[in-house]
Amino acid sequence: MRKASLRFGPPLVLLAMILSDHSSAHDVITTPITFSGEISRLVYRRCAACHRPGGSAFSLLKYEEARPWAKAIKEEVLERRMPPWGAVKGFGEFQDDQGLTQEQLELIADWVEGGAPEGDPKFLPRIPDFPPATPARAEHGGIAVNGELTLKAPIALAGVRARGAEEGSSFMAVAQLPDGSVEPLIWIYNYKAKFNHPFWYSASLRLPAGAIINIEPRGGGELTLMTRAVTQARP
Repeated sequence: MRKASLRFGPPLVLLAMILSDHSSAHDVITTPITFSGEISRLVYRRCAACHRPGGSAFSLLKYEEARPWAKAIKEEVLERRMPPWGAVKGFGEFQDDQGLTQEQLELIADWVEGGAPEGDPKFLPRIPDFPPATPARAEHGGIAVNGELTLKAPIALAGVRARGAEEGSSFMAVAQLPDGSVEPLIWIYNYKAKFNHPFWYSASLRLPAGAIINIEPRGGGELTLMTRAVTQARP
């Protein structure tokens, strides 16, 4: 007798989504936070560059698109996997920081746990325009750091990029200055090679000769320091 085999194909996935949507319709609403109010504005600012029609991921611009993913959205943002910024917020000041604040994380969690209500669609903001992607900024003056490096000359640090890290690893880098103070450089969190990108500082960091760049834990990863001539650094 021929044995029957189970195949988990599109029909089963579709059924699971239908059942999920059906059950979500009966969720008890316990929060005043709504998609039309707070959540759509957060999504448009932080997520829509990728999560939109024609973007690199499925759209979250409309409530009916976002609602089936509500629990997954909560899990992804609380685990800091989305948005894929890749660094701990507040450990260094960077341009175009896509990391969510603690208040924004709590807002999403409260919305999901409160039943993920839609709210009144008339309060939805206008869907933003999405300009063409700007060319990537050129990376110049790379100095590799693996573990520890003492600067022999002053530098103006424009940005950093992680190198040679294992998938899922986390490590931090600081500069110990000759006067005894410590400058946080970056804290890479849950490294993903596919999302690796340069981190450009909001203002160049002036590091004097004798400053010691430390990466902890040792062997956790390597950084490339992208520098400028000190005379070009902003105060």
